[in-house]
Amino acid sequence: MNRKTPTPNTTLGQSLLTFKNRRAPKAVMFKRGDAWVSKNWPEYYNDIEALGAGLLSLGVKPKERVAIMANTRYEWSVADHAAMGVHAIVISIYQNNTAADVEYILNNSESRVLILENESLLRVWNEVREKCPSVEHIILMETPRNHTDKMVHSWGELIQQGQELLKKNPTAFADLCGAQRVSDTATLLYTSGTTGLPKGVVITHTQIISEISEAFPIFGVDETDVSLSFLPYAHILGRIEHWAHAYMGYTMAYAESVEKIRGNLTEIEPTFLISVPRIFEKVYSAISTQIDASPVKKKLFTWAMGIGRRITELKLTHQTIPLETLATYELARKLVLNKISLAFGRRLRFAISGGAPLAADISTFFHSAGVLILEGYGLTETTAAITVNTPFNYKFGSVGRPIGDVELKIAEDGEILVRSNKVMKEYYKNPQATAEVMTDGWFHTGDIGQILQGGDLKITDRKKDLIKTAGGKYVAPQKIEGLLKLSPMITQALIAGDQKKYIVALLTIDPIYVQALAKERGDDFKNWTELVTRPWVQDMVRDHIAETNADLASYESIKRYLILPVEFTIEGGELTPSLKLKRKVLTQRFEKEIDSLYN
Repeated sequence: MNRKTPTPNTTLGQSLLTFKNRRAPKAVMFKRGDAWVSKNWPEYYNDIEALGAGLLSLGVKPKERVAIMANTRYEWSVADHAAMGVHAIVISIYQNNTAADVEYILNNSESRVLILENESLLRVWNEVREKCPSVEHIILMETPRNHTDKMVHSWGELIQQGQELLKKNPTAFADLCGAQRVSDTATLLYTSGTTGLPKGVVITHTQIISEISEAFPIFGVDETDVSLSFLPYAHILGRIEHWAHAYMGYTMAYAESVEKIRGNLTEIEPTFLISVPRIFEKVYSAISTQIDASPVKKKLFTWAMGIGRRITELKLTHQTIPLETLATYELARKLVLNKISLAFGRRLRFAISGGAPLAADISTFFHSAGVLILEGYGLTETTAAITVNTPFNYKFGSVGRPIGDVELKIAEDGEILVRSNKVMKEYYKNPQATAEVMTDGWFHTGDIGQILQGGDLKITDRKKDLIKTAGGKYVAPQKIEGLLKLSPMITQALIAGDQKKYIVALLTIDPIYVQALAKERGDDFKNWTELVTRPWVQDMVRDHIAETNADLASYESIKRYLILPVEFTIEGGELTPSLKLKRKVLTQRFEKEIDSLYN
């Protein structure tokens, strides 16, 4: 190693000071036009220092709030570190939050500065500016075309102001970084709000350093690694990746967008990847669609995956792989499976999945093709992962063993309780909500689970999401929804049936997939509503539900279903910014449709 590694007692601000001595040629990479641009660690620090000094020039003081609302990009990282460096508290806002959510978060946090990505988000701000009296300064990452509003500062202007301040006081920023304490509040992350208003989770440097100093080393991550970052930094999982990059010293590339991840993966060729299940579900669905289009390809693919699954089974049960099986597997890889693994680049050692449950079938599918996906478990309140599978210990269907200082226990009702330095300090300005989830130092996760033999944790469902049928049986909807989405046809699923005599499902289906099938069949449909009522579409959905029911107990099997004409969206208020179902909203909004399945 060519640098001194920060100690677990180091704050993020203090770790910034090590940037100046790091000699690795690439700290970050991002796209400018068609070309990838890189910055080394001293250059990265200079950008952070200049922006931090710029915030000081605006009069930002310790503990004041600086809000950031932008897509994942280099400037987000710079702004986060710059604000924390001057002891401000960073407020992260999803770039797709509604104006009402933005108003609530800004007022609840009493943010003084708001950093926005572009003029599109400036328009969102203008909808609520009269209702947010605490905000005094707006900073735009992308230079505005019409710069007449005195509240608005361009990124370049603030950098220049910071450089001028540093000429007069060269150590203004560094002195503040060095004086940071682990007990200082670093950020407020507002929960997605599947029920009610979002709550501000108070995270100090103690929680951040506990997470990144204990989680990443168990994967063998070091400064030679490269990651491709695309998760939103308003989400704790994305933020942890960017904090760990600063702390551990690996190179981090910023994806151009979620839509361009596929191309960026082959360009950057990351050594590890942090993602959410939806990305893997989409890749799985796309592969399934391509294979279904050709009977010859499907036959070859089925053979290759069968060999791959046999290898997976032997590895998971720690059995010796026969030479003949290994030789056949190498042939299957050469003919078929490498095409799947190479989609993630040639250097990927593993991927981490978190934020929501990942179906074991999808983990097995990718493992069979040579892509190791390690599922972990955690919440915003636990500063991301508290358990995780590792390259040396993984069980598909579990979320791994506790990390570092994490202690787990299962309450009488099955709820998972956790005690750790990774657990939040409190909910901001909400002592009642804090008291509801903290008991004698144990945090109540709201999730139901069990600890397997060997110490691995398995998640059953959200405590509040559990459905109790009229027969008194408890049903876990997330498990069933995950099984339904294994079909490339089904994009979203909502399971209902609380206090009812049987379980029902509301489904949305993939228009691109179904329209392609219609074209193959010569089905000349007039509109989407007409197409989804076609008997052959209904038969395909019915067959998949029958397959799903075969893996379920009778009391949790789906008796009736309905295909909805439109998908659930964030804009419609049906999904959280992290794409979780807002069950209460959905069951109320589609009450008539659900009731019709019981008539």
